Amino acid sequence: MERGRAYTRLNTLLQHLGGSSAGTVTAHPTSGAVSSAKFQPQQFQYTRDNNVLSLEQRQFYEENGFLVIKNLVSDADIERFRVQFERICREEVKPLGLMLMRDVSVGKSEYVPSEKTVSKVQNFQEDKELFRYCTLPEILKYVECFTGPNIMAMHTMLINKPPDTGKKTSRHPLHQDLHYFPFRPSNNIVCAWTAMEHIDRKNGCLVVFPGTHKGPLKLHDYPQWEGGVNLMFHGIQDYDKNNTRVYVTMEKGDTVFFHPLLIHGSGRNKTEGFRKAISCHFAASDCKYIDVKGTSQEKIEKEVLDLTHKFYGLEGGSLKDVWTWKGRLVKGERISL
Repeated sequence: MERGRAYTRLNTLLQHLGGSSAGTVTAHPTSGAVSSAKFQPQQFQYTRDNNVLSLEQRQFYEENGFLVIKNLVSDADIERFRVQFERICREEVKPLGLMLMRDVSVGKSEYVPSEKTVSKVQNFQEDKELFRYCTLPEILKYVECFTGPNIMAMHTMLINKPPDTGKKTSRHPLHQDLHYFPFRPSNNIVCAWTAMEHIDRKNGCLVVFPGTHKGPLKLHDYPQWEGGVNLMFHGIQDYDKNNTRVYVTMEKGDTVFFHPLLIHGSGRNKTEGFRKAISCHFAASDCKYIDVKGTSQEKIEKEVLDLTHKFYGLEGGSLKDVWTWKGRLVKGERISL
């Protein structure tokens, strides 16, 4: 009964904002600013007072933990990011600190860096061309609605989801991004995730569980998948399978902003092409680091430190040290991150 009412409420809201159903969300344009005088600040927990989001958009994010803005990033910028990704894959440029990842279905002996073997580039904060994404005024305008005016770019990725080989390794298990982050509060963190082409269920769009950003950080570990699991692809071990799932269909340039506690993942890429998206996790620069020792994040700390040693030869340190090294100020003043 309760689930049915929740589904009806979500359906009504999605249709009001331009979506078709609770099963699929399509991006909707910003519908104009609403005067801050009309807001009731006490009812908003996950967004800041601003003159960018409409009241409907703000309420949607508060209730659901994500918001899609249509056609936010230009075709020209996306093409530049695509060209730079291809240059990186061909090793024409080697930005400091950049991490190239391959799908687990590609054996070590088969791996030669190319657009067809690199499934993700991470930590592109030293690549001026890709890092432009994190400084685009149209992105930061919305980020500030969630973080406030002092903004750090903390985690950068360009995802090149490969066609699935049949082993289902192109899936990304359901997870919460906060699992990877040793800084808080979670409400001052947001991800911007931009489609670099049309994305739907066929090529592995994002799937989200609306409203789960209001819950706690859950236990994560590698899922027991027969075909193998990609490095660092931790998944939630226990979640409510009755949660409403929303598959987020997007066009090139559409950008989804979402909360780090929102449960999300992505399915297999069932097409012949590679599905690309570029993203950055932003945080308010006055967020504070926490010690993850003795918490559910202790395991991921060890894995990140082992990976840092493998890729960069760095020994010792903590999860805080890694994130301090990766973080870059993109607007305002750097305070504590």
